[in-house]
Amino acid sequence: MTLPGEPGAAPPQGLEPFHTSAALSLGVELELQLVNTHDYDLAPYSDEMLRLMAKYSLPGNVVPEMTSSMIEISTGVCHSTSEVLGELSQIRDALVKCADKLNIAIVGGGTHPFQQWHERRIYDKPRFRELSELYGYLSKQFTIFGQHVHIGCPNADAALLMLHRMSRYIPHFIALSASSPYVQGQDTQFDSARLNSVFAFPMSGRAPFTLTWDGFSEFFAKTTRTGVVKSMKDFYWDIRPKPEFGTIEIRVFDTPLTVERASALAGFVQSLASWLMHEQPFMPQEDDYMVYTYNRFQACRFGLEAVYVDPVSGQHMPLRDHIKLTMLQIGEHARKLGAGPGVQMLREDAELGTNDARWLRDKQGQERLLAEVVRQGAGRFRGRG
Repeated sequence: MTLPGEPGAAPPQGLEPFHTSAALSLGVELELQLVNTHDYDLAPYSDEMLRLMAKYSLPGNVVPEMTSSMIEISTGVCHSTSEVLGELSQIRDALVKCADKLNIAIVGGGTHPFQQWHERRIYDKPRFRELSELYGYLSKQFTIFGQHVHIGCPNADAALLMLHRMSRYIPHFIALSASSPYVQGQDTQFDSARLNSVFAFPMSGRAPFTLTWDGFSEFFAKTTRTGVVKSMKDFYWDIRPKPEFGTIEIRVFDTPLTVERASALAGFVQSLASWLMHEQPFMPQEDDYMVYTYNRFQACRFGLEAVYVDPVSGQHMPLRDHIKLTMLQIGEHARKLGAGPGVQMLREDAELGTNDARWLRDKQGQERLLAEVVRQGAGRFRGRG
């Protein structure tokens, strides 16, 4: 197989024009686990699920993911969190019906607690096969599950400004969504161990600091000229522009255990974006990124117990305090957008130090059996507790 940069490789694609989208519109993607109902390990049933799901008329899309025990669902273009929740709930209900027919279950969470990566099968799709050739065992270790949130931006320069402003809040997104404490049967002591797998990829991390689309286009041209990447899909950044949709895509969320939490997180993003867009509280700087990796690590490792370093003042404070401060700042925007109840729920969780990683650990403490934790997680996803 010909890989990027090798003789005979396909020429790189040019950077697409930044399409028009409604400012603050939303789109949500969720990568979900397919598990059997015998021992609650991952089950390679994505083909069967896709065939059954094709019989339903649903909003958004249902597509395969890297390995055959994963499936990805996505909403269409939404304008409120109630719309997001409505679409995700419709798709969730259809997924549950199809899974029941196959005697399997659907589960959220950023990692499966005890699956063994070497047992996974790469889904038979050209891009996935190419990635497997390029990245070797990392491809199977990419059996991890995230939520992506798209936020509409009025133009390309506004998208880059929003991207770099949002970067200050990456720790907040990680800590509130963290749901991957267990890997290969072990408590990793991370709230979000999932992101450690993402960081192994060479094009992960942060986007280059530029606030103009011309500047970004120049970076893209230089990068593709080297043959290291061929298209925007090859960048696994924490936040990346999606010019074909007219959005930025935030990619650091673990998949929550419920669609209600997924919708609340999307509402947090939309409310924060509204505050950033309308109030212009600060201009991002390259120096913001001096503490970026440290803050991101803290959130992955400690979740809502993390330390947050303010990129301007250098002040250290509990991340949960900065989350609560942020919730106050965006409160009026959340109310106007109809996202208030979800944002309030997340604020209360920050006060209590509660996220899905905490729920998973509490259940394991009670049950002492990760398979039972997964079984109860499947019940939560379908709306039972």
